[in-house]
Amino acid sequence: MSKNQNSRGKGQASGKGNAKGKSKGFTKGNAPFKKKSQPKKKSSSNPDEIRLNKYISNSGICSRREADENIAIGLVTVNGKVVTEMGYKVKLEDDVRFDGQRINPEPKVYLLLNKPKGFATTTAESKGRTVMDLVANATNANIKPIGRLGRNSLGLLLFTNDDKVVQKFTNSKHGVARLFQVELNKNLKFEDLKKIQEGFKVDGKLITVEEVSYIEGESKNKIGIKIKNTGNTILRTIFDTLNYDIIKIDCVAIGHLTKKDIPRGHWKHLTEQEISTLKML
Repeated sequence: MSKNQNSRGKGQASGKGNAKGKSKGFTKGNAPFKKKSQPKKKSSSNPDEIRLNKYISNSGICSRREADENIAIGLVTVNGKVVTEMGYKVKLEDDVRFDGQRINPEPKVYLLLNKPKGFATTTAESKGRTVMDLVANATNANIKPIGRLGRNSLGLLLFTNDDKVVQKFTNSKHGVARLFQVELNKNLKFEDLKKIQEGFKVDGKLITVEEVSYIEGESKNKIGIKIKNTGNTILRTIFDTLNYDIIKIDCVAIGHLTKKDIPRGHWKHLTEQEISTLKML
C-alpha cells in the first residue's frame, strides 16, 4: 500500500469527508437530536407549587401511591373542593383536607420570641415593622404568631404552624394562661385590686382574670396579672375603666414557658420537653 493510499484509508475510517461513513459514525455524545429525548421545559413550572400526592405524603398521612388512591376516591379537598385529578398541584398556603381534617406538609415548628417595643403583631407587610421581621431567619416554615401583643407591649410571643396548638390557645372555654407584669401611672388601690380579682362588668360584659396581685418587693403600681385571652386589650379595658394609665405591659410567661435565656428581641426553638408540655396544657 502506498503512503497516499494509507492516508486516505485513515481518513475514511474516521468518518470525515465521507457522507456514507458520517451517517453511521456518530457516537452517543454527538448523535443527532431526538425529540423524545429532549428535556421537558421548566419555564411553565411554579416553584411554589407541589403535587397533591406529595403534599399528602409529606404530611405523614400515607405514601404517595396511597395518596393517589385516596385522591381518586374523593377523600381529599383543596380549598373546599373535592379533587380527583392525578398530578394536581397545590400551594403550601392552600387549605388541603384529608377526610375532613386539614393537613400540613411542613414539619411542626414552635418558636418563642421575646418581643421588644415598636413591632406590630401581624403578618401583614403593610404595617411597618412587625414581629415577622424578627423571626424571618428562624425557619422556612409558614409560622404565625398566636395571639397579639400591642406594638408598644413587650414580652413573650409564641409562633407555630401547628393548628392544634393554635386551637388550644384560641379555645374560648379553656385557652392557655399568660402572665403579664403591668406598670401603672400610680399605685393600684387595694379595693381596685379586689374588684379585679372578683370580676366586674364593663358595658354589660363581665371582665374576669385568672389571677392578679401586687409584685413582691415592688411598688404598688406594678401588678402581676394572668389572663387566658389571646390579646391584651382586656388589660387596657380593666385599667382604663378604673382610671389608671398603663405605662408598660410585659408578657413574662406563657403557660410553663418563661423568658429565661431569651434576651429582648431574640427567639428560641422550643425543646422537645417544652413542646410535649405545651401540648398537654
